Amino acid sequence: MFGLKPRWEEVKHVCAQNHVILKEMWRTRRGLLVRGAERGVQWVWKTGTRAYTSSKPSSQSTPALRTRAEKERRRREKAEAILASQHNVNKDQGMKWSDKEKIAYTASIPPGEKKDTTVPFPLSYSPEYVEASWYQWWEKQGFFTPEAHDKLPGAVNRSFSMCIPPPNVTGTLHLGHALTVAIEDALARWRRMQGYKVLWVPGCDHAGIATQTVVERRLFREHGRRRSDLSREEFLQEVWKWKNSKGDEIYHQLRKLGASLDWSRACFTMDPGFNCAVTEAFVRMCDSGLIYRSERLVNWSCALESAVSDIEVDSKQLTGRTLLSVPGYQKKVEFGTMVTFAYPLDGQDGEVKVSTTRPETMLGDVAIAVHPDDPRYQAIHGKHCRHPFTDRLLPIITDTMVDVELGTGAVKVTPAHDHADFLLSQRHSLPRLTVIGGDGAMTPLCGQWLEGVKRFDARGLVIEGLLEKNLFRGKEDHAMSLPICSRSGDVIEPLLKKQWFVRCEDMAQRAIQAVDEGQLEIIPQFYTKTWRSWLSNISDWCISRQLWWGHQIPAYRVTFPGSANTDEELWVWGRSQAEARERAAVQYAVAPDSVTLTQDPDVLDTWFSSGLFPFAMLGWPHQTSDLRQYYPITILETGSDLIFFWVARMVMLGTELTGQLPFKQVLLHSLVRDKHGRKMSKSLGNVIDPLDVISGISLERLQEKVKEGNLDPRESLVAMEAQNKDFPKGIPECGTDALRFALCSYKAQGEDISLSVSQVLSCRHFCNKMWQTVRFTLGVLEDRGAELQTLEQTVPLSSIDRWVCSRLRSTVLQCEQGFNSYELHTVTAALHSFWLHSLCDIYLECIKPLLTQPAGGGVASGRESRNVLYHCVTVSLALLSPFMPFLTEELWQRLRPFRDPGGDGVTTSLCLQPYPQSAHLAHWHFPQEEADFSLVQEVVRVARSLRAKSGMTKEKPDMWAVCSPSQAQTLVRFGPVVQTLARTTSLHLHCPHGSGGDGSSAPPPPEGSAVGVVDHTCQLHLRVQGDVNVNKQVLQLSQRREKLLCKLEQSLCRTRVPNYSEKVPEWVRAQTENKISALEQELRSIEEQLSALQGSSQDN
Repeated sequence: MFGLKPRWEEVKHVCAQNHVILKEMWRTRRGLLVRGAERGVQWVWKTGTRAYTSSKPSSQSTPALRTRAEKERRRREKAEAILASQHNVNKDQGMKWSDKEKIAYTASIPPGEKKDTTVPFPLSYSPEYVEASWYQWWEKQGFFTPEAHDKLPGAVNRSFSMCIPPPNVTGTLHLGHALTVAIEDALARWRRMQGYKVLWVPGCDHAGIATQTVVERRLFREHGRRRSDLSREEFLQEVWKWKNSKGDEIYHQLRKLGASLDWSRACFTMDPGFNCAVTEAFVRMCDSGLIYRSERLVNWSCALESAVSDIEVDSKQLTGRTLLSVPGYQKKVEFGTMVTFAYPLDGQDGEVKVSTTRPETMLGDVAIAVHPDDPRYQAIHGKHCRHPFTDRLLPIITDTMVDVELGTGAVKVTPAHDHADFLLSQRHSLPRLTVIGGDGAMTPLCGQWLEGVKRFDARGLVIEGLLEKNLFRGKEDHAMSLPICSRSGDVIEPLLKKQWFVRCEDMAQRAIQAVDEGQLEIIPQFYTKTWRSWLSNISDWCISRQLWWGHQIPAYRVTFPGSANTDEELWVWGRSQAEARERAAVQYAVAPDSVTLTQDPDVLDTWFSSGLFPFAMLGWPHQTSDLRQYYPITILETGSDLIFFWVARMVMLGTELTGQLPFKQVLLHSLVRDKHGRKMSKSLGNVIDPLDVISGISLERLQEKVKEGNLDPRESLVAMEAQNKDFPKGIPECGTDALRFALCSYKAQGEDISLSVSQVLSCRHFCNKMWQTVRFTLGVLEDRGAELQTLEQTVPLSSIDRWVCSRLRSTVLQCEQGFNSYELHTVTAALHSFWLHSLCDIYLECIKPLLTQPAGGGVASGRESRNVLYHCVTVSLALLSPFMPFLTEELWQRLRPFRDPGGDGVTTSLCLQPYPQSAHLAHWHFPQEEADFSLVQEVVRVARSLRAKSGMTKEKPDMWAVCSPSQAQTLVRFGPVVQTLARTTSLHLHCPHGSGGDGSSAPPPPEGSAVGVVDHTCQLHLRVQGDVNVNKQVLQLSQRREKLLCKLEQSLCRTRVPNYSEKVPEWVRAQTENKISALEQELRSIEEQLSALQGSSQDN
């Protein structure tokens, strides 16, 4: 039961499953990329073209080819565009900013103690000042643990759990990670403020290949030693030393980003508890037959001497002959050529010509395949060719999978080094000869003349040998796709290896069913089609890795004393060696002491252990209280690029091992790209450390980081030139809050995000606006000293108070809707609009005269406005807290004493306060004021425009509104607001067809006034000093109209291009439509103004 032997049933199953695949592979014979053992993709070399094949018709492969080639072409074009402009770019075109004064928080506060907010309030916002001390206090107080639930003033009996996608311990976070943190922390803080018991678990992935590579390089650089110079135990000690000294850098970044993670539950995938979970998962899946051992082709890195996953394989497109640097070779190696040579027929005259991009593999050829209906070869069916170097006979086999129209119609078969040939060998029972070893050297099967020669050196020797034997038939350029190991830069070699595999078909079907039946929701929904398509064509997953760093596979090879058959492999597995020994004794009916066990030296694929993260982090396989309370986790949020490598595997493994889906919702955000549309990647040198945006960095230091990255020289040049263009003065200090707010302001569910640091800088300006608003509010509250009413007691009376309170309630409603649908960009947009426009631009400007007048005047209305102002600010701070935790805490703590002078200032934090609810603001709902205020805003806009055109920058003229009675009623209610915002001395309302809002109508406006049109029923007239030159106004308006007409035509032309809706992204189309609408509206206004001016001129 516990032994594993290759089974013929498995071979037949694989053959049947891949019959259609094999057919398409032969049709696109030269250099396929075909469905394989991990995600449905494997590398095949015969030439460089690529295709995706499945059990579905092969027509799908061509679009895939074009897509990958198109991506490569676009990448090159973007790089060339950056370099092409390097000599003519004006550096002033980059982001413009000036250094702001840095203010440090200098009060002496012990680490972890609450920040003193009684010190004087600085004049301007400084991120360094604001972010000091708060996180240490939050963490020490345990605010981020679920145990803090009892402290929540509005606690509810509901939980919210989530895990952070564990970043690789080797690296540092970039802005893509920062987007993940910003989104997840906003959700965690929102739920915590709603009274939920929140658990958000941090973690790091051990990143097997990446970590081992980094440590090996360090060992060689610092000590001149290689891994082979150390024992496995000694090397692992070096890895742990490195991890312990460098591995906390990511956690430091997460803290700087303000992530409200429960650090007491931090999880590392090599921790003892997690290792126990990995072992348990492997043993259970072996017991159930889901994990098995088999000999198959894998992606092999000769430099690492390990199999690698597809995510660690990059594709390099070659258009023809190309010389490339390869690790371990002093000279560059030639790729992108096709070699044709002949195999002589055995026992008769004639030859069969074949072609290959890898002539060194011909030493492993075991057959030649032709189509049975190809008339050129019907006479030699069943004959043999003689191998010129090994003297081996190669049978000529027939198979309908061969494409008669491709090349010579004859194909060399190399099962041990080609995925298509491996499948063919299963169909025809062909031998598999490994002629390239794991170290990249030719094996003894090649003969003494090639044994030990490196594979690409052997390539030249094979061609020379073919020339000597007069069998070489030519070489030509050939476009191809070269698989490159992203970790080592080595060229991937398909090698035949005995490995451990996971059967995925049944688990994948359950994952599809979960989505189809609504048990698992994927957001955005359009990813469900991709989910279903990929999982429907999944193949078994190779989980063996030939490394030392990682989870050593808990499987043991069994041998017995005196056993003669050493080729036969007998395997058992167990949670410990003792358990494995007992299993072996039972399986083979022998005494435990007679069994010799040798543990598999390989480790498991990192994706296998990370696939267990949602439940292993909670203590599985033990039934811990955390597992019972928080599993399944509420939601899994991550980048859309991990939907297969991580999300699908978590769903498959979680369902299989726990009997439950690991989560009920998957929220996928888009990829973050740089300003030039390129994916942020270390290999491109365009990644930005979020700490550099938070604290600022010089251009010189940015470019030093590029040089430290060991990039390809051309990529390094492109990266530094892009930095010269984008950051000629470096990156300014923006602060954590501005970065988080900017990241959440992008629509994350949809198209990729082209992040601009200038957008983050704009959010820093917004932070300063918030700072100045609270500074003004504090001044008003300190000067008056009156006790404030509660939110429930505050009932606005004046029209402007009622309007701003109703606007705040509407904003709270928008926040509720945005959070519930995970559309965080709608939340940030609503909050930004309310604070900047409704609160600052309108409300504060209207109440400043009232609040700053001497004591005694308008006491009642002033007190009411102070209450409204205080609650508008504090409620807005609570709304913004999930996005801007540092700034909102600082400002809220400054305001809190005015409402709660005797409260607990030591343990009270904004992050634990109830999140505002629209239901609690029902008494602030004034829909009529909100509806009417649009007229007020338009009147103010037209009035300001008239003042500017008339050159009245300081004067406050009289203004007449010629309008309908209903409009007059609105303007009467908001009269003081109009006068304040429009900067007029008075507002006269003239209703030609009825009485005004106060029951009367003012006389008509005087002749010679400046005229502006609000709408078809409302005109404004400003009395200006001296006569108004109507002709001049008409001329100015006419000139403006001509300019707008040109702009409108240009915008409309863009929408008339063929396939506009398919080619242009949705957000660009929306921008264009908004621009067209605005232009049309302004043109209508100009026409109305011209009509009014012409009527006024005729009256005169």
